[in-house]
Amino acid sequence: DKVMRETERERETERGRERGREIEREGDREKDRERGDKVMRETKQERETKRGREREREKERERDRERGDKVMRETERERETERGRERGREIEREGDREKDRERGDKVMRETERERETERGRERGREIEREGDREKDRE
Repeated sequence: DKVMRETERERETERGRERGREIEREGDREKDRERGDKVMRETKQERETKRGREREREKERERDRERGDKVMRETERERETERGRERGREIEREGDREKDRERGDKVMRETERERETERGRERGREIEREGDREKDRE
C-alpha cells in the first residue's frame, strides 16, 4: 500500500515536471512569435531605409549626369594620377631589384673572397705540415 502511494506520488511528480516543461516550451514559442513580429517590423524598416538610400544614389547619379563633363575630366585626371603613381612604384621596384642585384654581386664577391681566404689558410697549413715533416726527417 505504501509502495503504491510512493509510485503514485512519483508518477504525479513526473507529470508535474512534464507539465512544467510544456508550459516552458509554450512560453518559448510565445517569445519566438514576439521576436518574429519584431523581426518583421525591423525588416520593413530596413526595406524602407534601403529604398531611401537607393533614391539618394539615384539623385546623386542624376547630379553626376548633369555634371557629366566635369566628372569625366576629373575621372580622367584621377586615372592619369593613378597611372603616374603606378609608374613611380614600378620605377621604385626596379630600383629595389637593381639594389638587390648589386647586393647579390657584393655577396658573391665576399663569398669568393672568403673561399680564397680559406684556400690560403688551407695552403698555409699544408706548407706548415710539409715543414714539420721536413724537420722530422732531419
